[in-house]
Amino acid sequence: MNLLNDFPTRELQFALTSAYPCSYLPGRMARSLVATPNELVDSAAYSELIRLGFRRSGAYNYRPQCSQCQACVPVRLAVDEFARNRTQRRAWKAHAAMTAAVRELRFDPDHYALYRRYQSLRHAGGGMDQDDREQYERFLLQSSVDTYLVDFREGDALLMVSLIDRVKDGLSSVYTFYDPDLPRASFGTYNILWQAALCRELELPYLYLGYWIEHSRKMNYKINYQPLEGLIENRWQRLTQNSRSEPSASSPACGRGLK
Repeated sequence: MNLLNDFPTRELQFALTSAYPCSYLPGRMARSLVATPNELVDSAAYSELIRLGFRRSGAYNYRPQCSQCQACVPVRLAVDEFARNRTQRRAWKAHAAMTAAVRELRFDPDHYALYRRYQSLRHAGGGMDQDDREQYERFLLQSSVDTYLVDFREGDALLMVSLIDRVKDGLSSVYTFYDPDLPRASFGTYNILWQAALCRELELPYLYLGYWIEHSRKMNYKINYQPLEGLIENRWQRLTQNSRSEPSASSPACGRGLK
């Protein structure tokens, strides 16, 4: 991306990873561009990286950089214009009894236990289901920016945990995990709606949702949140239900944390 030539933190460098198997489009290979060194990514630099299509996984900031495809489209929800559709209103109402609380960014045994159950049932065999405490902390609890760790409960029952970063013009949804024994509870939908509501409360215009991948069942749901903007050819522009990404593209970011 040519805009990187004008990046304000001159000491920050960008390294290209070697190729690795794509996590979302089977049979394809991917590469990522990583901002380095991590220590130079403060809140101001991070806000600019997010605007340029990067994502965060622990201490690392990256974006897809595949030479033959453009499948991963960075997207953000324009929250001031967002109106819930019927399905989203139903999910919001279903969790009316759930309460959210911002917690200190530190290890919580209950959070870790829920994370392990979530990975074991939802992503068995993917590698993250084997995460020990150290790996969990590196992935979710290392941050040099303004990060919210939010847990959602109904009564005393912990149902969902969400990690959210605050940037200059919005919130960036980093990672969410929830009770896997309630598969039809629409926790993911509710979580996005809650974050959009928080954006409005904080008077922030955008909720950054990571990458939309049209041909990935796990990643194409984001098009259902409108109005959605995608970073295409270095410019944020509106996407609709009829929008199409590069059909032959294959660019996940680093497998851990792509969201």
